[in-house]
Amino acid sequence: MTISIGCDHAGYPYKDSIIRMLEKQGIEVLDFGTNSPQSVDYPDFVHPTATAVEAGKAQFGIVLCGSGNGVAMTANKHQGIRCALCWKVELASLARQHNNANILALPVRYVSKKMALAMVRTFLESKFEGGRHEGRVNKIACQ
Repeated sequence: MTISIGCDHAGYPYKDSIIRMLEKQGIEVLDFGTNSPQSVDYPDFVHPTATAVEAGKAQFGIVLCGSGNGVAMTANKHQGIRCALCWKVELASLARQHNNANILALPVRYVSKKMALAMVRTFLESKFEGGRHEGRVNKIACQ
């Protein structure tokens, strides 16, 4: 499995911990930055993260910023992306199970690092249920 990841300066403090956890599990990570706490514009890092998922270079993506809103909005501009902003483990699970989300957005200023890691694990372990949810998910993209 390959995961793409991107963040701004607010998300940077959690990014390396997430990458280490994923790599310990044998997951390849495409790191699109940022790589410092210097102020940056999140779209510069989210667009390549989302593009990697859209292009099939990564199965899933993770984006991080202070509130999670900006990175989620940016990722969701991509036609093939279903990015879910989550702040609880249950939401990360439902994002996969019911919405077939392919990118997880994390609000670093509002969740602990421990919670962020738990949400990443849950997001990746959860499977899309299909069934009654599939028709709804198929209606998300603008055709």
